[in-house]
Amino acid sequence: MFGKKSDSINHSKVDTVIGDGTYINGDIKVDGVLRIDGKVDGHVDINGDVIIGPTGYVNADINGNNVTVAGEVHGNITLKGKLELDSTAKLYGDIEVSKLVINEGAIFKGKSSMIGSCENENEIS
Repeated sequence: MFGKKSDSINHSKVDTVIGDGTYINGDIKVDGVLRIDGKVDGHVDINGDVIIGPTGYVNADINGNNVTVAGEVHGNITLKGKLELDSTAKLYGDIEVSKLVINEGAIFKGKSSMIGSCENENEIS
């Protein structure tokens, strides 16, 4: 009944990893699944999915398909699919997604806009 949906990120297939202790300042463009356990300042544009691990810190806008956050993000997120905030997630920025999951304990400060959910896309603040 509560099985994984098809828009879930495959955590076992990661194409690119920014490891803990790594710092990147600039734009990142990746095809596939990106995992961030280090620090990123700039812009993240993914033709795929993003996993931000518990030690991940992102100060950037993120565009992609699906994102799972367990770390901290300062920036806006625009997705074609689902945003999931784990219990340890901290998100400071506006989001535009088609699906949103916020687990207990997560922090989200910003505006949310759900795309593709109805004819008159309503904004929730």
